[in-house]
Amino acid sequence: MFEVIILFVIMFLVAACAFFPVGGSMLFFSKLQQPAGGGQPAAPVKAKQQSSSEAFNFLTHLKSEIEADLFPRPTDSVLRRHYDALVAVELENRLALMAE
Repeated sequence: MFEVIILFVIMFLVAACAFFPVGGSMLFFSKLQQPAGGGQPAAPVKAKQQSSSEAFNFLTHLKSEIEADLFPRPTDSVLRRHYDALVAVELENRLALMAE
């Protein structure tokens, strides 16, 4: 009976980790995720968050520039998918030009 209880506990932990929004990893239960220095986040994490938010803001601004050059966003679902694909392709083209 004890083995069955242990098996259910392990199955529960695996299922919880698989469906947990952290990304399906056991990092939630490890000490590696806890911030160092008495609850203060480390400086590289803050720099990473800042750079990712800057990248998101840059991509959002670039996307809004592309959409400003195009026709208005359609209301039909099929046309809207084509419009989104057109915006995505143009975004990739502009990013490729910037990378050169």
